[in-house]
Amino acid sequence: MTTKMFKKILIANRGEIACRVMKTAKKMGIKTVAVYSEADKEARHVQMADEAVCIGPAPSRESYLVLDRIIQACKDTGAEAVHPGYGFLSENEQFARRCEEEGIIFIGPKHQSIAAMGDKIASKKLALEAKVNTIPGFNEAIEKAENAVRIAQDIGYPVMIKASAGGGGKGLRVAFNDKEAFEGFTACRTEALNSFGDDRVFIEKFVEGPRHIEIQVLGDAHGNIVYLGERDCSIQRRHQKVIEEAPSPFIDPATRKAMGEQAVALAKAVNYQSAGTVEFVVGKDKSFYFLEMNTRLQVEHPVTEGITGLDLVEQMIRVAAGEKLAFKQEDIQLDGWSMECRINADDPFRNFLPSTGRLVKYRPPAELDGVRVDTGVYEGGEIPMYYDSMIAKLIVHGKDRTEAIEKMRTALNDFVIRGIHSNIPFQAALLQHPRFVSGDFTTGFIAEEYPDGFKKDSVQPADPKRLAALAAFMRYRYLEHIKMIDGQLAGHEMTIAKKFVVVTGSRVGSNDEMQEVPVRVDLKDGVYSVYVEEENDVSRYNIVSDWRPGQICLRVTINGTHKITAQVERKDVKYTLVLDGAHYECMVLSPLGAELQRRMLKKVPPDTSKLVMSPMPGLLTNISVKVGEAVIAGQKLAAIEAMKMENTLVAAQDGVVAEICANVGESLAVDQLIIRFE
Repeated sequence: MTTKMFKKILIANRGEIACRVMKTAKKMGIKTVAVYSEADKEARHVQMADEAVCIGPAPSRESYLVLDRIIQACKDTGAEAVHPGYGFLSENEQFARRCEEEGIIFIGPKHQSIAAMGDKIASKKLALEAKVNTIPGFNEAIEKAENAVRIAQDIGYPVMIKASAGGGGKGLRVAFNDKEAFEGFTACRTEALNSFGDDRVFIEKFVEGPRHIEIQVLGDAHGNIVYLGERDCSIQRRHQKVIEEAPSPFIDPATRKAMGEQAVALAKAVNYQSAGTVEFVVGKDKSFYFLEMNTRLQVEHPVTEGITGLDLVEQMIRVAAGEKLAFKQEDIQLDGWSMECRINADDPFRNFLPSTGRLVKYRPPAELDGVRVDTGVYEGGEIPMYYDSMIAKLIVHGKDRTEAIEKMRTALNDFVIRGIHSNIPFQAALLQHPRFVSGDFTTGFIAEEYPDGFKKDSVQPADPKRLAALAAFMRYRYLEHIKMIDGQLAGHEMTIAKKFVVVTGSRVGSNDEMQEVPVRVDLKDGVYSVYVEEENDVSRYNIVSDWRPGQICLRVTINGTHKITAQVERKDVKYTLVLDGAHYECMVLSPLGAELQRRMLKKVPPDTSKLVMSPMPGLLTNISVKVGEAVIAGQKLAAIEAMKMENTLVAAQDGVVAEICANVGESLAVDQLIIRFE
């Protein structure tokens, strides 16, 4: 077995994980090769690499998933090893085996280990043999929906119906009765066949009050395997992880040790050599059961790096080169608290639909004081519709959970993205939620707290008066800027009034539910004192800031001690401030302007009830109706695909199709007209 370090490796991936692997490779003095699709020719990972090879058209099935092209790229560039990242071919047993056969080192586990753990039914049997706790269930493939119902009755509701080859939330349903079991089995089987080419489905007990907690393991080729603590990944939306942290606020040392030892036992059972993750579901009584083993680097690996001080990519490379682990289990010490937010290109206010396009502004927070950003994009770059929506991971480390949360809040407020939508407002809202702050949550947290989705008014400002004061400050600073313009007529120079009215309402710019907040601004020695009037009181905010009009981040110190960062936008007299996930929209007017605003006619929004428009940018893959066809409410009209998601559009009401305004295969913009009804 070789123990000679590689000179050149190829990264068979894209986006942030490709950049992440390259960063460590460069630190180790290893040259890197990127592969890219035609859609990614200007991508950041291509620019970071020492060499780059185009492997095909934009769709991943024609590029990143074509293992022959990856292997040929290794041969053409002389890469001795390949790191698969996560997703794509990272858990493809055939790819790992082909690499071994071609004399290319696969930086990951051996193909036998991938095969053993990649099949959920087979892995559960192995877990039983290794004396790992498993959930009660039926571990054989189920052929008929009627059989699924009978098995679910025997296990006892609720049950979880899962595709054997599933992952990423696909091929998974929870059933609480016979009807849901029957329908869930049918849906899972169809979804599994379409997504994975494998329609085998099994059923197990659904653990109530569950947390998703996983153990990071690391093994070498010399029989050494250690566990590196746990990660709590319970904050999920539709089975997709949103926030991860290490350690878990729920796990005690005894449970951690028991889970870690079982994870190591399972890894040893398959002769595991590399970084891997054993996932458990943990009940409210701290009982824990094996879910699956991910035979790859996890998206959330940075939080483990944060509390252990280890570089997991470096460890994977060293293990693949034949080196022994340089530490033992007793050497692993957990330090502080780490947390990760996945920054996705989707719109939380449109039910998290994908958002593609150009990153007009992209300015992550500075990587200082325990803040880390793993990203695969850059300002001016494009977010294509063909791949996963995650564009960055924001990671923080603090001495304890409270400090980690505070650092994450600050970093989210500092993270500037313009040109596309992102889930940052949703992440910021979660960080404020009392249940999250207290650590009292399960995998059902988001569904329970946001049953009707996430809207701009889902988070209310902690101090609306403070935001009104900031808006008035911004208006004053803008007027100061205007006052500096040259060429003003002598004797008629602009003067800035001190009194303003901050107008808020459900729709800023109309007289609908309008509220007026009188304010006064005084400037002395660089301090802007903003007085916000109430019925029987006046609140004073002394603001110090070097903010200038046009800057997106408003950084201020209030009353000498309180420092905040808000993201702001100005359109004439309209101001939008976003702080900790809360949106504050207002107009800052003169007293006369406020009086005139009260007299304005209410603006009636256009009637779009007879129009079907695209809710997201994407590819129109199907139109299910024809001109002249009568449709009923709930009937499928069209389907749009973007970022590996298909969104089905259904009729909101009965009607007759008057016009088809788009063609199948056409790339649609947000709100582009597709169908018009009579």
